[in-house]
Amino acid sequence: MSRPDIAVPHSLGVNLPTHVLPAGACDSHMHIFDPRFSPSPHWTRTPPVAEVSAYRKLQQRLGTSRTVVVTPSTYGTDNACTVDALSQLGDSARGVAVVDANVSPEALDQLTASGVCGLRVNFVTPQSWGETTVDMLTTLARKIARLGWHIQIFVHPEQLIALAPVLSSLPVPLVIDHMARISPAEADHGKAYSILRRLLDEGNTWVKLSGAYMRSAVGEPDYADTVPLGRALVKAAPERLVWGSDWPHTTQPLNSVNDASLVAVLWQWCETEAALHRVLVDNPSSLYGFAS
Repeated sequence: MSRPDIAVPHSLGVNLPTHVLPAGACDSHMHIFDPRFSPSPHWTRTPPVAEVSAYRKLQQRLGTSRTVVVTPSTYGTDNACTVDALSQLGDSARGVAVVDANVSPEALDQLTASGVCGLRVNFVTPQSWGETTVDMLTTLARKIARLGWHIQIFVHPEQLIALAPVLSSLPVPLVIDHMARISPAEADHGKAYSILRRLLDEGNTWVKLSGAYMRSAVGEPDYADTVPLGRALVKAAPERLVWGSDWPHTTQPLNSVNDASLVAVLWQWCETEAALHRVLVDNPSSLYGFAS
C-alpha cells in the first residue's frame, strides 16, 4: 500500500519524495519556532509558527527519523525553545545552541544534559550581541573543547576566505552551514570552494548539504544549477557531509519550498545509494552521536 500524500506547514505541495530514504535518515539542520517562547528584542520580524507537531509531519512525509534542532537567530541566546523541542523529540534528536562569549561552564553543562552537542556562530544575520567577531568564535571553541562538541558557522563565501587560517586551527570539529553559500554559478571553480576543499582535506571540517535555494537561480523544482557544486562536495569528502532541510525555510517566501524537491536534489548530488546512506545515516551518527 502506498503512503498517502502529506501536507506540512511551511512546505510547498503534498507529494512524497520520489526516492525512498534509508532507515535512520537524519535531517541535520532545521529550526523550531514555538509561540510559547518570545523572540529576542533584537529581532524585528515576526517568527513563523513551526512547532514540533508540524515538524513531525515533515518527518513522516520525507521518511526521516532523526533530526538536529538548531536555535535560530530569532531567539538570540535563549535556547529554551530548542531545549523544549529536544525534550519532545527525545533521543532521536540533538541540538545546536547559540550562546554569547561569556557563557559559563555550568550553562554549557546544562545544555549538554538536554541533548545539545554543538554551538552555532552566525556571521551573516543580525545577532543579539551585535557583530560576531573572530575572538568570539575562538573563545567559544576553547570553551566547548572539553565537552566534545562541534562549532557550526554560517558565513558568506568571502567571510569563509577571510576566516580560513582561524578555521584551520580551531580545537574542535568545524561544521559549515549551507555549503558556505557558494554561488552555483561559481561551483567548484572559485576561491571559496578551494578554501572549503582545503578545510575538508585537513580532516576536521564537515559541510551541511543544505540551503540549495539560498543561491540557486533556478529554484523549484530541481535546483539544477546546484548539481555541480553538490556533486563536487560529495566526491571530495563523502565521509564528512550531512544534509538538512532548513525547515521552515525562513529565508524564503512563505510556502515556496517543496521539501520533496530538496530530497530529489540531494539524490542528484549523491548519485549512489552508498553516498546517500553516508550523508543521511553514517555521518550524522558520527558527528552527532546517534546510535549506529
